[in-house]
Amino acid sequence: MASSMGTMVVALLPQTQKNQARIFLSQQPNTVNKLKPKPTNTLKTYTTNVTCSATISSTLQPTEKQEEEEKQKPLAEVWRKIHGEDNWAGLLDPMDPVMRVELTRYGEMAQACYDAFDYDPYSRYCGSSRFPIFEFFQCLDLPNMGYNVTRYLYATANINLPKLFRRSRWPDKKWSKHANWAGFIAVSDDATSRRLGRRDITIAWRGTVTNVEWVADLTNFLKPLSPDVPCSDKGVKVEAGFLDLYTDRETGCGYCKYSAREQVLGELKRLMKVYSDEEVSVTVTGHSLGSAMAVLSAFDIVENGVNVGKGGRKAHVSVFGFSGPRVGNVRFKERLEGKLGIKVLRVHNKHDLVPQSPGLLFNEERPRWLVKLVEWLPWCYLHVGEQLELDHKKSPFLNPDGDPVCTHNLEASLHLLDG
Repeated sequence: MASSMGTMVVALLPQTQKNQARIFLSQQPNTVNKLKPKPTNTLKTYTTNVTCSATISSTLQPTEKQEEEEKQKPLAEVWRKIHGEDNWAGLLDPMDPVMRVELTRYGEMAQACYDAFDYDPYSRYCGSSRFPIFEFFQCLDLPNMGYNVTRYLYATANINLPKLFRRSRWPDKKWSKHANWAGFIAVSDDATSRRLGRRDITIAWRGTVTNVEWVADLTNFLKPLSPDVPCSDKGVKVEAGFLDLYTDRETGCGYCKYSAREQVLGELKRLMKVYSDEEVSVTVTGHSLGSAMAVLSAFDIVENGVNVGKGGRKAHVSVFGFSGPRVGNVRFKERLEGKLGIKVLRVHNKHDLVPQSPGLLFNEERPRWLVKLVEWLPWCYLHVGEQLELDHKKSPFLNPDGDPVCTHNLEASLHLLDG
């Protein structure tokens, strides 16, 4: 059997190797010469008094990232700076690691509004949230967000912003004839509040996904903020479409018989009472049109004292807006930044067209004397707060020749933020 197996192996080999194989296989085990090791020179050893005290950990040099992490203070100690106490001085360039994490987290809140929205025109729930309020973040695969949603926000779809609203194609089965889901209010849980150093109430507004044409639907007309939103300065004006979206109501609809403004202020007043013995912050976020709503609602909250709790304790109010348009006039900017002290950080791609509107002719980029001269015009708009400008063309992972929709995309901005 062994010889036959040897013959088979040999048959499979090339001719030169067959001859060598026949010789090897024909040998008996005792005829194979054993190889003897060659003698080696003896190595002499010497004793020394040198000892090595180094360990593995002592030989490893800490990386720059490790050094940065060691220098970082707990978020509970620096959250006021992260939320604009010093107008984000020294935190944006280069980007502070804690700042990056927090900004990304609020960006994910804004993105959650898009991910939860029902866009299907063949669904009877088109225009609403796809998920129940008590399982909102779990359904979005964000179980570790550390927030609990306490209220959904709805706005009437009767205003002239067709690119924002979605309607079902089944008119006899739709969940609401007049309302669209506009966002949510969430509160940090106990564990997250301990890490944050305060109880955080977040208001997230839904925007327009990647659609940039909605800007063309704006009336591009400044409208006095008061009396729709009580304000002692009658010269404060905002874009008429934003104000209508914020204050309009439909009394015959169960979802928007109260305006979006009334829903926000009512829920915030309730939460301020619930957490009256704690330090509270109010953070408003949104993307695109949602960013404009964030700025407008933050102004309203502070202007009308809704952020004032028991004993006159004021909750810190800040806005993290993504790719948002201009909202109001010179007086709006001056009152928001000065009298009210609201901190606004605007994050946008430098190639995005939406943040350049409205106010293409007269805006904050013009000389100050010119802006003061034409501030009475109904199309003079100014951005508020500080800006963090991103550039997708400098990223090796994004297409540098993307169209306007790509430059307006929130997920792309969050990718750039993440580094």
